Amino acid sequence: MTLTDMEGKRYKLEDIDNIIYLWIRTLKYSKSFDKKRVLKWFEFMSKLFFYTKKNLHIPDIIICSPTAPFSILPAYYLAKKYRATLVFEVRDIWPLTLIEVGGYSRVNPLVQLMSWFEKFALKKSDIIISNLPDYSEWLRERGVSKEAYWVSNGINLEEVKYIEPLDKRVSEKIPENKFIIGYTGKLGVSNAVSYLIEAARILKEYADIRFVIVGDGQEKEKLKDEAEGLSNVIFIDSIKKSQIQSMLKFFDICYIGLQRKTLFKYGTSPNKLFDYMYSGTPVLHSVNTKNDIVQLADCGISVEAENPDKIAQGILELYKMDENKRKQLGENGEKYVMENFTYKNLAEKYLKIINSNNN
Repeated sequence: MTLTDMEGKRYKLEDIDNIIYLWIRTLKYSKSFDKKRVLKWFEFMSKLFFYTKKNLHIPDIIICSPTAPFSILPAYYLAKKYRATLVFEVRDIWPLTLIEVGGYSRVNPLVQLMSWFEKFALKKSDIIISNLPDYSEWLRERGVSKEAYWVSNGINLEEVKYIEPLDKRVSEKIPENKFIIGYTGKLGVSNAVSYLIEAARILKEYADIRFVIVGDGQEKEKLKDEAEGLSNVIFIDSIKKSQIQSMLKFFDICYIGLQRKTLFKYGTSPNKLFDYMYSGTPVLHSVNTKNDIVQLADCGISVEAENPDKIAQGILELYKMDENKRKQLGENGEKYVMENFTYKNLAEKYLKIINSNNN
């Protein structure tokens, strides 16, 4: 479904695999904290609220899974109207994300408004589910006497098993017979790729080590400027999701990092981590969080966030490690993700939570 398909229409119903989807036409935006994105949140809420006035099939459960909490109002209205169980699903902590990553002031009117909507959602929902393992701690800090259930992000086996080869023009950019530290994904501020480039600068005398950064984003040009003069850093434009596993086969280590923010102490659940683990590649994890899946799975090394020296030390530890030991770390990650983070496992967990609270 594209915006072109809906031109002139506010709503469109579509049947996909016997599931009816309602598509709502909203504004486009380009930047993570673009004003148009904020307008889109309100536009979606108002259009959804208007549509709920129509006759719908009577639901037993309403799941509100927003990027920002404003859509809780039409969801709550529907839940009250049909006496349905209301599930509020949290993937990012708003407005804390806006404050710590977006740089907004705590007294900003949008932050204040979003905070009210968040608290309304947390208090009015019957069930709270989050992909952040320590989200219950945030609830306690917000004065909400409830517990959140943890259902992580994960992998779709049907999706990851379909592996499309890399285009030749892409694979030719990857150095042969080198020890590759790789990153795939968005190049945004929160992904802390700057510190990986600083680690590359520290390790520039190691002729066998190369850094391959795959992706696009608003920080890309800035990162390229930071890497200027470093022959051990290669940038590759974003590739298709179906080609990610093909790319990861070239990597000896997969890097994942986040900024040192209070936001992340409640846990993280980046999709790329599960792609990395499924690939059987050891992970260098530069994230400060209590629930460290890399440590739990014993699938790599965890180092301090925003610390290029520690990142460089972690790289060297893996570089000098016995090859069989590195292979074992990769196998540990693949095993752990298959046992805990497939969509099938996560869906069963999700249904068990709802059923146990809906009797």
